[in-house]
Amino acid sequence: MSSIAIVTDSDSSLPRELAEANGIRQVPINIHFGEETFQTEIDITDVALFERVDRDKALPTTSAPSPGQFADTFRAALDDGADHIVCICVSSEISSTYNAALMARDLVPEGTVTVVDSRTISMGQGFMVLEAAAAARESAGVEEILARIESVRERTTLYAGLETLKYLAMSGRVGHLAAGMASLLNIKPVLTLKDGKLDMLEKVRTRKKSWARMIELVAEGLGGASAERLAVVHVNALDRARIFDTQLRAAMDCPPETLFVEFTTGLSVHTGPGMIAAVMVAAEA
Repeated sequence: MSSIAIVTDSDSSLPRELAEANGIRQVPINIHFGEETFQTEIDITDVALFERVDRDKALPTTSAPSPGQFADTFRAALDDGADHIVCICVSSEISSTYNAALMARDLVPEGTVTVVDSRTISMGQGFMVLEAAAAARESAGVEEILARIESVRERTTLYAGLETLKYLAMSGRVGHLAAGMASLLNIKPVLTLKDGKLDMLEKVRTRKKSWARMIELVAEGLGGASAERLAVVHVNALDRARIFDTQLRAAMDCPPETLFVEFTTGLSVHTGPGMIAAVMVAAEA
């Protein structure tokens, strides 16, 4: 019987304990403050990131794991008895992580690694990874694992509400003038995933309206189907995440448990503190 190992990157937003409990190996996104480099969820968290940003008055840069980092993880999985590895990466539209994993695939024995572009981020990716791990435990083959994670991707909706455009502006993702106007008007942008990239879907005036609109969009995304999995993702805002979850549950049928997770630094550096996102997987028809 073959053994298939599951690998991902830290942009999946999977808490380390949950990943370890499911036998998932994570390769960290790198965070750079000048000459200092930190590895996401190993030696820097969202809390520490923004403490440093507030102190330095500047954002760090981020970089994908190197091919060597991926190759080391692949070799470790093979040394531990895996016959094959399925590596699920953050969307190639927003990061070079997928390309690094492809390069690493060529550094290990031929035919031992399959690399997947999740075309999503955070728990959109994380739920695909958890499904892959479950399939691997059930002794599914590579093709079945790929089919199951594709099914999860097709049934997932993701919407995020930002507190401010300040950090997107600092990272160069939106113009400074636009960010300044948004701050002046108290605009709270609602983001979603479109073609593998974060897309500003709507701009509303208050957090209350932002959350209400996100809940409407999640319900529309489910299309009348019941929800199989739910994660509420946040950046240094667990109390708000719990309040949002209560509002979400009051508006629609939800799974018995909500997974509350941090966005993680490779992503949160672009959104800033206070972000809340809902990631919902519809049940199969």
